[in-house]
Amino acid sequence: MCTLVLAWQVFEDAPVVVAANRDEYLDRPSEPPAVRHWGTRVLAPMDAEAGGTWLGYNEHGVLVGVTNRWLDDTIEGERSRGLLVRDALGAGSGEDAVRYVERELDERDYAGFNLVAADDAAAILVEWDGTRHIRNFEPGVHVVVNVGADGIYSVPAGYTEAGEQQMQNAGAVRTALQPEPGETSTGWLDRAAGVISDHEYGVCIHRDSFGTRSSSLIAVGTEGVTYQYADGPPCETPFEHVSPTL
Repeated sequence: MCTLVLAWQVFEDAPVVVAANRDEYLDRPSEPPAVRHWGTRVLAPMDAEAGGTWLGYNEHGVLVGVTNRWLDDTIEGERSRGLLVRDALGAGSGEDAVRYVERELDERDYAGFNLVAADDAAAILVEWDGTRHIRNFEPGVHVVVNVGADGIYSVPAGYTEAGEQQMQNAGAVRTALQPEPGETSTGWLDRAAGVISDHEYGVCIHRDSFGTRSSSLIAVGTEGVTYQYADGPPCETPFEHVSPTL
Protein backbone atom coordinates (compact mmCIF):
# COMPACT_ATOMS: atom_id res chain seq x y z
CA MET A 1 0.00 0.00 0.00
CA CYS A 2 1.50 3.30 -1.01
CA THR A 3 -0.81 6.03 0.30
CA LEU A 4 -2.33 6.20 3.77
CA VAL A 5 -4.33 9.22 4.94
CA LEU A 6 -5.05 9.34 8.68
CA ALA A 7 -7.40 11.80 10.39
CA TRP A 8 -6.56 11.36 14.06
CA GLN A 9 -8.55 13.00 16.86
CA VAL A 10 -10.20 15.26 14.29
CA PHE A 11 -13.82 14.11 14.58
CA GLU A 12 -15.77 13.67 17.80
CA ASP A 13 -17.62 10.64 16.44
CA ALA A 14 -14.47 8.76 15.35
CA PRO A 15 -10.96 9.34 16.71
CA VAL A 16 -9.29 7.13 14.05
CA VAL A 17 -10.30 7.61 10.41
CA VAL A 18 -8.31 6.31 7.44
CA ALA A 19 -8.50 6.47 3.65
CA ALA A 20 -5.85 4.32 1.97
CA ASN A 21 -4.84 2.97 -1.43
CA ARG A 22 -2.82 -0.22 -1.79
CA ASP A 23 -0.42 -0.34 -4.74
CA GLU A 24 0.94 -3.76 -5.67
CA TYR A 25 1.84 -6.05 -8.56
CA LEU A 26 -1.31 -6.94 -10.43
CA ASP A 27 -0.67 -10.68 -10.31
CA ARG A 28 -0.11 -10.87 -6.53
CA PRO A 29 -3.12 -12.66 -5.03
CA SER A 30 -5.09 -11.20 -2.13
CA GLU A 31 -8.31 -11.73 -0.20
CA PRO A 32 -10.86 -9.05 0.76
CA PRO A 33 -11.43 -7.99 4.38
CA ALA A 34 -12.67 -10.68 6.75
CA VAL A 35 -12.57 -11.43 10.46
CA ARG A 36 -9.31 -13.18 11.25
CA HIS A 37 -7.90 -14.59 14.47
CA TRP A 38 -4.38 -13.19 14.68
CA GLY A 39 -3.67 -13.17 18.40
CA THR A 40 -6.89 -11.22 18.82
CA ARG A 41 -9.86 -10.75 16.52
CA VAL A 42 -8.95 -8.60 13.51
CA LEU A 43 -10.82 -7.31 10.48
CA ALA A 44 -8.39 -7.04 7.58
CA PRO A 45 -7.75 -8.01 3.97
CA MET A 46 -4.98 -10.55 3.45
CA ASP A 47 -2.06 -10.97 1.12
CA ALA A 48 -2.64 -14.52 -0.08
CA GLU A 49 1.01 -14.96 -1.06
CA ALA A 50 2.72 -14.21 2.28
CA GLY A 51 -0.26 -14.43 4.65
CA GLY A 52 0.00 -10.94 6.11
CA THR A 53 -1.91 -7.72 5.57
CA TRP A 54 -1.30 -4.08 4.73
CA LEU A 55 -4.09 -2.56 6.84
CA GLY A 56 -6.52 -3.66 9.53
CA TYR A 57 -7.97 -2.99 12.95
CA ASN A 58 -8.66 -5.21 15.94
CA GLU A 59 -11.27 -5.70 18.64
CA HIS A 60 -9.39 -3.27 20.91
CA GLY A 61 -9.82 -0.41 18.42
CA VAL A 62 -6.19 -0.53 17.26
CA LEU A 63 -5.52 0.22 13.60
CA VAL A 64 -2.23 -0.68 11.92
CA GLY A 65 -1.25 0.06 8.32
CA VAL A 66 1.97 0.02 6.31
CA THR A 67 3.45 1.49 3.13
CA ASN A 68 6.68 0.54 1.45
CA ARG A 69 9.58 2.94 1.91
CA TRP A 70 11.94 3.74 -0.96
CA LEU A 71 15.62 3.47 -0.06
CA ASP A 72 18.99 4.16 -1.69
CA ASP A 73 20.14 0.63 -0.83
CA THR A 74 17.65 -2.22 -0.77
CA ILE A 75 17.33 -4.08 2.51
CA GLU A 76 16.73 -7.78 1.99
CA GLY A 77 14.05 -8.41 4.56
CA GLU A 78 14.03 -11.73 6.40
CA ARG A 79 10.24 -11.62 6.62
CA SER A 80 7.25 -10.05 4.88
CA ARG A 81 6.26 -6.60 6.11
CA GLY A 82 2.66 -7.75 5.94
CA LEU A 83 3.40 -10.34 8.62
CA LEU A 84 4.77 -7.54 10.79
CA VAL A 85 1.43 -5.72 10.46
CA ARG A 86 -0.49 -8.92 11.11
CA ASP A 87 1.37 -9.57 14.34
CA ALA A 88 1.22 -5.93 15.47
CA LEU A 89 -2.56 -6.18 15.19
CA GLY A 90 -2.45 -8.63 18.09
CA ALA A 91 -1.64 -5.73 20.44
CA GLY A 92 -4.07 -4.22 22.91
CA SER A 93 -3.10 -0.60 22.16
CA GLY A 94 -1.38 1.47 19.51
CA GLU A 95 1.62 1.97 21.79
CA ASP A 96 1.88 -1.78 22.42
CA ALA A 97 1.78 -2.37 18.66
CA VAL A 98 4.75 -0.04 18.22
CA ARG A 99 6.65 -1.70 21.06
CA TYR A 100 6.18 -5.02 19.26
CA VAL A 101 7.51 -3.54 16.01
CA GLU A 102 10.53 -2.15 17.84
CA ARG A 103 11.32 -5.55 19.34
CA GLU A 104 11.03 -7.17 15.92
CA LEU A 105 13.43 -4.66 14.39
CA ASP A 106 15.92 -5.44 17.16
CA GLU A 107 15.82 -9.11 16.16
CA ARG A 108 15.71 -9.13 12.33
CA ASP A 109 15.69 -7.07 9.18
CA TYR A 110 12.70 -6.02 7.13
CA ALA A 111 12.59 -4.22 3.80
CA GLY A 112 11.99 -0.48 4.15
CA PHE A 113 8.59 0.59 5.43
CA ASN A 114 6.47 3.28 7.05
CA LEU A 115 4.07 1.81 9.62
CA VAL A 116 1.24 3.62 11.38
CA ALA A 117 -0.35 2.35 14.61
CA ALA A 118 -3.29 4.31 16.02
CA ASP A 119 -6.05 4.08 18.60
CA ASP A 120 -8.03 6.69 20.53
CA ALA A 121 -5.02 7.51 22.73
CA ALA A 122 -2.05 7.65 20.32
CA ALA A 123 -1.09 7.75 16.65
CA ILE A 124 2.50 6.74 15.95
CA LEU A 125 4.58 6.46 12.77
CA VAL A 126 7.49 4.01 12.61
CA GLU A 127 9.87 4.70 9.71
CA TRP A 128 12.39 1.98 8.89
CA ASP A 129 15.24 2.52 6.45
CA GLY A 130 17.79 0.34 8.22
CA THR A 131 17.52 2.74 11.15
CA ARG A 132 14.37 3.08 13.21
CA HIS A 133 12.65 6.47 13.50
CA ILE A 134 9.55 7.05 15.65
CA ARG A 135 7.16 9.99 15.27
CA ASN A 136 4.14 10.73 17.44
CA PHE A 137 1.41 12.37 15.40
CA GLU A 138 -0.48 15.34 16.76
CA PRO A 139 -4.26 15.58 16.22
CA GLY A 140 -4.91 16.37 12.57
CA VAL A 141 -4.72 14.96 9.05
CA HIS A 142 -1.56 13.06 8.09
CA VAL A 143 -0.51 11.63 4.72
CA VAL A 144 2.02 8.78 4.54
CA VAL A 145 3.65 7.84 1.22
CA ASN A 146 6.76 5.93 0.15
CA VAL A 147 9.14 8.79 0.88
CA GLY A 148 7.79 9.84 4.28
CA ALA A 149 4.95 11.86 5.76
CA ASP A 150 3.70 15.37 6.38
CA GLY A 151 6.47 17.32 4.69
CA ILE A 152 9.29 15.31 6.28
CA TYR A 153 10.60 13.29 3.37
CA SER A 154 13.68 11.38 2.30
CA VAL A 155 13.99 10.90 -1.45
CA PRO A 156 16.58 8.30 -2.54
CA ALA A 157 18.89 9.23 -5.40
CA GLY A 158 17.40 6.53 -7.62
CA TYR A 159 13.87 7.87 -7.11
CA THR A 160 14.43 11.60 -7.59
CA GLU A 161 11.66 12.29 -10.10
CA ALA A 162 9.13 9.85 -8.62
CA GLY A 163 9.95 10.99 -5.09
CA GLU A 164 9.46 14.65 -5.93
CA GLN A 165 6.11 13.78 -7.49
CA GLN A 166 5.07 11.83 -4.40
CA MET A 167 5.92 14.79 -2.20
CA GLN A 168 3.73 17.05 -4.33
CA ASN A 169 0.91 14.48 -4.40
CA ALA A 170 0.99 14.01 -0.63
CA GLY A 171 0.91 17.75 -0.04
CA ALA A 172 -2.04 18.18 -2.40
CA VAL A 173 -3.97 15.34 -0.75
CA ARG A 174 -3.31 16.73 2.73
CA THR A 175 -4.47 20.20 1.70
CA ALA A 176 -7.61 18.87 0.01
CA LEU A 177 -8.56 16.76 3.02
CA GLN A 178 -8.28 19.34 5.76
CA PRO A 179 -11.54 19.06 7.73
CA GLU A 180 -14.31 21.51 6.92
CA PRO A 181 -16.34 23.31 9.62
CA GLY A 182 -18.93 21.01 11.15
CA GLU A 183 -17.77 18.03 9.08
CA THR A 184 -18.30 14.51 10.41
CA SER A 185 -16.11 11.48 9.78
CA THR A 186 -18.71 10.22 7.27
CA GLY A 187 -18.60 13.42 5.27
CA TRP A 188 -14.82 13.50 5.35
CA LEU A 189 -14.57 9.90 4.12
CA ASP A 190 -16.93 10.73 1.26
CA ARG A 191 -14.55 13.50 0.21
CA ALA A 192 -11.52 11.30 0.81
CA ALA A 193 -12.93 8.61 -1.49
CA GLY A 194 -13.08 11.18 -4.25
CA VAL A 195 -9.57 12.48 -3.65
CA ILE A 196 -7.79 9.11 -3.55
CA SER A 197 -9.57 8.01 -6.74
CA ASP A 198 -8.98 11.27 -8.65
CA HIS A 199 -5.95 10.97 -10.93
CA GLU A 200 -5.29 14.68 -10.48
CA TYR A 201 -3.86 13.83 -7.06
CA GLY A 202 -1.67 11.04 -8.43
CA VAL A 203 -2.37 8.40 -5.77
CA CYS A 204 -4.50 6.07 -7.90
CA ILE A 205 -2.05 4.61 -10.39
CA HIS A 206 -2.23 2.33 -13.43
CA ARG A 207 0.78 0.65 -15.01
CA ASP A 208 1.29 -2.47 -17.11
CA SER A 209 2.06 -4.88 -14.25
CA PHE A 210 1.65 -2.68 -11.17
CA GLY A 211 -0.97 -0.33 -9.83
CA THR A 212 -3.61 0.50 -7.25
CA ARG A 213 -5.14 -2.84 -6.36
CA SER A 214 -7.64 -1.82 -3.67
CA SER A 215 -8.81 1.01 -1.47
CA SER A 216 -10.10 1.19 2.12
CA LEU A 217 -12.17 3.72 4.05
CA ILE A 218 -12.26 3.04 7.80
CA ALA A 219 -13.71 4.96 10.74
CA VAL A 220 -13.06 3.57 14.21
CA GLY A 221 -15.77 5.43 16.09
CA THR A 222 -17.04 5.89 19.60
CA GLU A 223 -20.09 3.73 18.83
CA GLY A 224 -18.65 1.25 16.36
CA VAL A 225 -16.64 0.89 13.19
CA THR A 226 -17.45 1.49 9.54
CA TYR A 227 -15.37 -0.12 6.81
CA GLN A 228 -15.80 0.38 3.07
CA TYR A 229 -13.61 -1.51 0.63
CA ALA A 230 -13.03 -1.23 -3.11
CA ASP A 231 -11.55 -4.48 -4.44
CA GLY A 232 -9.83 -2.73 -7.33
CA PRO A 233 -8.68 0.78 -8.25
CA PRO A 234 -11.15 3.22 -6.65
CA CYS A 235 -11.46 5.25 -9.84
CA GLU A 236 -13.42 2.39 -11.40
CA THR A 237 -14.42 0.10 -8.50
CA PRO A 238 -17.31 0.97 -6.15
CA PHE A 239 -16.77 0.90 -2.42
CA GLU A 240 -18.82 -1.74 -0.62
CA HIS A 241 -19.60 -1.89 3.09
CA VAL A 242 -17.81 -4.61 5.04
CA SER A 243 -19.36 -6.02 8.19
CA PRO A 244 -17.25 -4.66 11.06
CA THR A 245 -18.46 -7.18 13.61
CA LEU A 246 -15.61 -8.52 15.73
